[in-house]
Order: sequence, then structure tokens, then C-alpha cells
Amino acid sequence: MVVGFALLLVCQLIGEAAVRGLGLPVPGPVVGLLLLAAAAAAMRRASGDDRFVDPAAPLGRVADGLLSILALLFVPAGVGVVQYLGLIGEHAVAIGVSLVASTVITLLATVATFLAIRRAIGVDDEEAGS
Repeated sequence: MVVGFALLLVCQLIGEAAVRGLGLPVPGPVVGLLLLAAAAAAMRRASGDDRFVDPAAPLGRVADGLLSILALLFVPAGVGVVQYLGLIGEHAVAIGVSLVASTVITLLATVATFLAIRRAIGVDDEEAGS
């Protein structure tokens, strides 16, 4: 489990260094996650199996461990919301409109992506219905 956790931290460190060094407008952990996904894909392609991301592998055990305490990771965000409750109340209408608009935009983008991929792989309506 230590090896898997170290791998996650190394990927995050590399992502942070890349973002700060190159001045990218992306969070370092996102770049680290992309590096981890690319490494997993490269390992799968090289070895021909999924042992790198297998649940019994070090990375899989760490992922399962983090997912088991995922709810606990939302506590700091909840504390932040309570801490700024007055400010949130002042801007409640703008926040509400933003939440609804972003949800609708996300749903529309998801549908558009699904339809584009469906067209790209050549699935037509007759195949999808059967």
C-alpha cells in the first residue's frame, strides 16, 4: 500500500512541478492524474494485462482505501461552506443561477459528446434500438 500511495504522491509532485514550471492554468493534481492515467495505459499496452490497476495491486489497494473514506474528505469543504455562510447568503441568487446553468450546460455537453462519439464509431439508430 505504501508503494501505491508513493506512486500517487510522485505523480502529484510531478504535476505540481510541471504546472509551476510551465505556468499552466491547470491544478497540479489534475496534471498528475493525467500522468498516472497515461502511465497505466502505457503499462497495460506494454504488458498486455491490467495488473497495474488490478484491485489487488498496490495502486488498486490505495484507490480502494481512499474511496472507502471519501465522505470524510468532504468535511473541509463543508466547514468552508459554514464559515462563509453569510457571504453565500448575500450571493445566493447568483450562486443558484450559476449552479442551474452549469448543470444544464454540463448535461448538454455530455449529450453532444455522446452523440459525436456515437457517430464517430458508426452506430446508427437501427443498431442502437436492437
